Formats: sequence, structure tokens, C-alpha cells
Amino acid sequence: MTSGDCTVRVRFHSPPAGLTPYFTTFYLTEISVANGARVIDHLHPEWGNLRFFRGDTPDSQMPGQAPLRGSASNFTGPTSTALRFTVGTTRTWGVGILPLGWARFVKQAANVHADHIYAVAEQPFLASFRPLAASVFGPEPNEAEELARITGFFLDALAAGHEPDDPRILACHAALLDTEIATVAEMAEAAHVPAHTLERLCRRHFGFPPRLLLRRQRFMRSLVQYMLDPSLHWIGAIDSHYHDQAQFVRDFHRFMGMSPSEYAATPKPILSEVMRARQEFMGSAVQALHAPTRP
Repeated sequence: MTSGDCTVRVRFHSPPAGLTPYFTTFYLTEISVANGARVIDHLHPEWGNLRFFRGDTPDSQMPGQAPLRGSASNFTGPTSTALRFTVGTTRTWGVGILPLGWARFVKQAANVHADHIYAVAEQPFLASFRPLAASVFGPEPNEAEELARITGFFLDALAAGHEPDDPRILACHAALLDTEIATVAEMAEAAHVPAHTLERLCRRHFGFPPRLLLRRQRFMRSLVQYMLDPSLHWIGAIDSHYHDQAQFVRDFHRFMGMSPSEYAATPKPILSEVMRARQEFMGSAVQALHAPTRP
């Protein structure tokens, strides 16, 4: 059953100072769906994420892949398309992983895992996160204690590492977030790296080549404009780097798997509240537009 009244409460927490270069936020989402029903929603393109569930576990699916069902701890690589999920009443903690955090804590080539979702329990490369998955929730819900366990886990992992962060990752990230930058050449110049180095760094730590990353940023800026102020309509929300509306529509199909009008008519029982709460707390409604701090 995929209907019914849905109540969503979201609370975002900033990581402590030592972790802010690596993570967007740690966030608790409490979803209550009446009468044992389930609801359908779509995650926008974003950076990597860990999510831990207590209650109903979601059915999650990336385009062209088999659904992931019944997993209480999920890991998603960087995405360039919408993830469709169905879920009922549950509590879930999310950990948003920035590209520098990917390099520090995941230590895998991001392009290998881009646009994929995994069960933490099933993948050897995620074994280091299993102690956290097993300990996040106590016998009773306690937000402060759960947050402390997440924070403590990553602070301990950070203290155990000795390799330095690559400053080029932050330089590439800063260039990606610059709304004036529209081309790979401009991004490489702003990051002070050769174009071939930018290509390699972006694939390994961001999941995608720089051209696609810039295209994703342009699209996400437009989507957020519309989501926060639907009165603009799509034509008023389109980013200035788009040549015309047809180009935006092509990007919409590429990144969301549907047309703008189809998306506007699609219920967003969870994501609309998550975006509103994130905008209020962080000043950026989606993870892809989050600016990290330097170590």
C-alpha cells in the first residue's frame, strides 16, 4: 500500500568543527505514515550518504538497477539521477559525505560507486561502517545519544588516520560551487590544476567528470529555485547558464528521469519537508550545493 497521511519531522545537526570539511550534516528524519501505509518519493542527485533505519526499511532503486529491499543500513555513492524510494513509518539517521569525506573515510574510487546504492552489511568496502550501523540506535529513541554515537565514531576514525588531506579536492569543490564558472576550462583555472588532473580528481573523489558535475550544479540550482518558490514557475527558476528552456528540459530528463511538469505533479511527501528544514537550518536546501569548510 502506497498511500495515506504522512507526517515528517526533520532535524539537522552540524558536525563538530573537526568534521565539517568532510560531512554536510548529520540529520534525523522521523516519518509516520497512517494505517500501515507507505509513501513514494525521490531523492535528488547528491553526494554520498549513509542512512540508518529503525522501523520500516525502504525499497530503494536507482534507474536500471535491481531494487534494494530490507536493508536497515544503506550506503549511496554520489548520484547524477533520482533515487526512487518507498517507505513507511520509520526513524532514519543520515550522514552526508562530502568529496573530501569520501577520500578520508570511504577511500574508494567514487566513480566506481557513483549512481549505486548498497546494503552496508553486504559490501566488503563498507565493513568499517558496520560498527556504527550496529550501535546508532539504542533500546529507546534518544536523539542526543544517537547523535553522540555518530559524532564519536567519525571523530575516532579521524584521529586514527594519519594521511594528509589533498588540498586539490577542496580547490575543485570550491570551483564547482562558484556560480560564475560554466566550463571545464574555467573550473580548472579556478582550482589551479591542469585539465587532465581536474578530470582525474573529479572522477576519483566526486564520482563524475567535471563537465557532468558542472551540469549537475546548474540543474540543482534551478531545481532548488523552483522547489523553494513554485510561484516562479520553471521559466523563472532556470539558471542563467542555460541557453534556453529546451536545454533545461533535457537536463531534467537526464537528472530526474521525468519532465519538469511530471515532477511538479509528483507528490513529495518527504523531500519537500527535508528541503524546507535544510534551507532553514543550513541556508542551502540540498546537499549538492553545500559548501565545506577547510580543515
